[in-house]
Amino acid sequence: MVAAILLGACLGSEAEMPAERTGTIEMLAQTPGPHWVWVYDMLYDYMADGRASLLDGDSGRFLGMLSTGYSFTQLTLPRDYHEIYSAETHYSRTARGARTDIVAVYDPRTLAPIAEIAIPPKRGSTIPTLHNVVLTDDDRFLLVFNITPATSVSVVDVRERRFVEEVEAPGCSLIYPAGPRRFFMLCQDGGLLMVDLDDSGHATSKRRSEPFFDPDRDPISEKGVRYGNTWLFASFDSYVHAVDVGGAEPAFAPKWSLVSAAERAGSWRMGGTQHLAVHEASGRLYSIMHQGGPYTRKDPGTQVWVYDLATRERVQIIELNEPAGLVVVTRDDAPLMF
Repeated sequence: MVAAILLGACLGSEAEMPAERTGTIEMLAQTPGPHWVWVYDMLYDYMADGRASLLDGDSGRFLGMLSTGYSFTQLTLPRDYHEIYSAETHYSRTARGARTDIVAVYDPRTLAPIAEIAIPPKRGSTIPTLHNVVLTDDDRFLLVFNITPATSVSVVDVRERRFVEEVEAPGCSLIYPAGPRRFFMLCQDGGLLMVDLDDSGHATSKRRSEPFFDPDRDPISEKGVRYGNTWLFASFDSYVHAVDVGGAEPAFAPKWSLVSAAERAGSWRMGGTQHLAVHEASGRLYSIMHQGGPYTRKDPGTQVWVYDLATRERVQIIELNEPAGLVVVTRDDAPLMF
């Protein structure tokens, strides 16, 4: 009876509904809000339909969405946010057929595509990460990690809208910016591969460092975060390894522990799929933590521990309402944690 009454009310008011306006294109603000966040929606059951949604972290309002192709990994944003870059894979029959890899360029105000740059069909397909596709520090060159399973990097000139070259990197993976014309990769022996580019984007030198961690005894997670010229990596046993890339060659600081001896005995350790975040203005490091055995490094955490990077001391523990596997902190002076 209730359903019939409601249906009748809807039918009775149908004539009073205004005509729907179609074809309207909304424009986003020229300057993004300090708490706008891109949320990646990659479901294993629907990998052909990658998406990225833009949300306002203050209001929770949905602002827009990009369709980003097969097995989407991440968006890459220049510092002035004048464009959005997305390394994408598309198949002629959705999930099969001829493969095309591109760097799609989007307008950040309309979220409409404005350019495409063809790249070799080798783009690495992984879970969303911060290190598959990055910009050099001057936002001139986009670097795309490839795995076929041979590993390499595609260099793309986003200003000239052209693919430059493929840099082979056997035994090394993922990409970490280290200057306007330099990046490094993590290698299987515990060292780095440092790559220098010229002003046209071609590699001029490649050199391997000595190992700075032991990949057999205590490997690091590849999910590092940057603090100025220093990259911070956490090991499986919750030690932090710092790599300073501000000089001519990388400098490796002594490792330090995220946990005390008592906490280590209590099986506290870092975990999650992106377990670290940095707020650069305050010099704070955020780490997702949980209690678990040695093979639980990807398990979600129940707390976020906050460290002062100047003293390497823990200054705060944030209890989470629900377990979380990823932590992100906005960059403004009143940061939000997601």
